[in-house]
Amino acid sequence: MAALWRRLLPPGRVPGVWGRPPGRREASLGPDSGAPVRVRFAPSPTGFLHLGGLRTALYNYIFAKKHGGSFILRLEDTDQARLVPGAADNIEDMLVWAGLPPDESPRRGGPAGPYLQSQRLALYAQAAEALLKTGAAYPCFCSARRLELLKKEALRTRQTPRYDNRCRTLSQEQVARKWATDPKPAIRFRLEEEAPAFQDLVYGWTRHEVASVEGDPVILKSDGFPTYHLACVVDDHHMRISHVLRGTEWLVSTSKHLLLYRALGWGPPCFAHLPLLLNSDGSKLSKRQGDIFLEWFSAAGFLPDALLDIITNCGSGFAENQMGRTLPELIAQFDLARVTSHSALLDLEKLPEFNRLHLRRLLSSETQRRQLVGQLQVLVEEAFGSQLLDRAVLDPGHVERVLLLRQGHICRLQDLVSPGHSYLWTRPTVGREQLGALSEKVDVIAKHVLGLLEGPGASLTQDVLNAALKKLSAGLPGTKHSDVMRLLRMALSGQWQGPPVAEMMVSLGPKEVRERIQKVLSS
Repeated sequence: MAALWRRLLPPGRVPGVWGRPPGRREASLGPDSGAPVRVRFAPSPTGFLHLGGLRTALYNYIFAKKHGGSFILRLEDTDQARLVPGAADNIEDMLVWAGLPPDESPRRGGPAGPYLQSQRLALYAQAAEALLKTGAAYPCFCSARRLELLKKEALRTRQTPRYDNRCRTLSQEQVARKWATDPKPAIRFRLEEEAPAFQDLVYGWTRHEVASVEGDPVILKSDGFPTYHLACVVDDHHMRISHVLRGTEWLVSTSKHLLLYRALGWGPPCFAHLPLLLNSDGSKLSKRQGDIFLEWFSAAGFLPDALLDIITNCGSGFAENQMGRTLPELIAQFDLARVTSHSALLDLEKLPEFNRLHLRRLLSSETQRRQLVGQLQVLVEEAFGSQLLDRAVLDPGHVERVLLLRQGHICRLQDLVSPGHSYLWTRPTVGREQLGALSEKVDVIAKHVLGLLEGPGASLTQDVLNAALKKLSAGLPGTKHSDVMRLLRMALSGQWQGPPVAEMMVSLGPKEVRERIQKVLSS
């Protein structure tokens, strides 16, 4: 048996041994009330960060910040066969993008590192050895084929597959003989008949008699990598995690974890299991839905605050649901006692409206507005490139004017480089004949509009222009105001529909309006 641990325990310093001192405690009590709040978001890098993971991370983050605590990112990468290249970086990148930067992480480091489970194997081996010595765990020599046959037989008889605990009763002599021929057995944890009750901070007092429905679980695989059950207990202890906020799918397993805490002589943290985040029709969020990954939302131009707002708006944890909350407001208003066990239904069709609200808020800040101007300049360059014959349209003053005029009508910056807004950046190709088909009075209308633009002090506000254009239409017998507006909209944008003509003129500015009208007249 010693040979097994020499194989699992690499030489050198054991990482991250920073846990609470040993000492048995009732599972319901959790950590000392005076201990600092430390929470963790511990995803597996078997996929990129999606909305369900973001919600779990957010609730951990706002709970930690509300109580002056630490938010830790730990990557559970023990399932080496399912790791997705780039997923680990994506998870941390997207947390930073969302405004939830971890205080400790694989990238940032910290006092309880390393923060990749694959670099903490020595700790799991030590815990498994301690459990073996006390008899709380035992080596399992069952082959993969035998385990598969057990599973098939259970399914054939319509029973829940479970391990039959065959190796639990092996004598020391039998273990020694088997170890000689199979020096790399898995290690299983001996489940007790009576699991401790615990008070979940969301679901209340809970107990699951796991030993009556499942076999003894593997806690350390034959390759030296732990399963989730051992790894999360060991890491939460050594990282001094005070509260575990995780998805409700782990509620049943918590009794198993509490048995591990008790067997190791460690006090457990407090547990709060968060209800599921579902689609609006009640179906589960699926990674096959391309639009649930944060990377998609970022590329599509949705703001982090809008995502944080909508996933908290559809759930619980706050005195009331309201649109437009910022991250500081979420932190201030969050109350874990208000989180209910009801699933949260997420209606992503409402996201554009949430985004519009947060975009307008950002535009009201001069600092944020300057950043949005820079982002829109990049989008315009990317969308139109060589079509930008007059690069004056990228002037910050012009871009800012467009943003302020259109802020109530767009949901994302990308909307401003859509075909319907192309007139803001490129001159339309409109011939005089097209305008002549709309009205015989093209020259008269153009002359009057050019007259409005004369003089360096010409006032180009929407109110002034609306009044002047109505007066112009009234002075043209037999011409409807709507026909005049349609003609001017076509001359300025090349489109039949769009924003009000007065707004178009203000957006483009006197010089550009004059040049576009003169271009049409000379065509």
